[in-house]
Amino acid sequence: MMKNHFLSFAFLFIALFCQAQVGINTPNPDNSAALDIYSQNRGMLIPRLTTAQRNAIASPANSLLIYDTDKKCLSQNIGTPTSPDWLCISGNAVKMFYMPSVSFDTSKNANAQTKDLYTLYKNQFGSPKAKSTSAPASIPFFPSNKDLYYYVTDADSNVFSNISISDTGVMTYDVRAAATDCSFINIVFVVK
Repeated sequence: MMKNHFLSFAFLFIALFCQAQVGINTPNPDNSAALDIYSQNRGMLIPRLTTAQRNAIASPANSLLIYDTDKKCLSQNIGTPTSPDWLCISGNAVKMFYMPSVSFDTSKNANAQTKDLYTLYKNQFGSPKAKSTSAPASIPFFPSNKDLYYYVTDADSNVFSNISISDTGVMTYDVRAAATDCSFINIVFVVK
């Protein structure tokens, strides 16, 4: 009889207090979180599995997360437990990409010309001229000019010289001669 009362009290205690959020290193977990972990000098490790180990998970829940050690990405099941569909959500971000179209006036020789590569990128990606029917209205872009590294991998040395790029994506260059049909400049952005 005493054992039954203890079990009833234990279940009542669990029922009353298991509705609250759990906080690790915080006395006041956020109300919107089931689990709130606080640290200023440590991260959180989630299970690290190979792709084969990930695929062997029986009935993985929708939104289940693991780190795929083969693909080197945070991987999420966007499918169902009976039909898993694993998506590399950290690997989906493009690591590098070419600059969108940029017009350079090479009609006359000029020194210390500038192009704000980040602003040109943001403006073109933010408002495309056309899109597929179901696509969002704008292309997602990196919110800060300091989220990217900027490179000029090659340029027509007959047209461009003294090329430099600031950490915020402002390119300075000299125009030595008018461009021809074969003139070029290759600009690449790399995600930090």
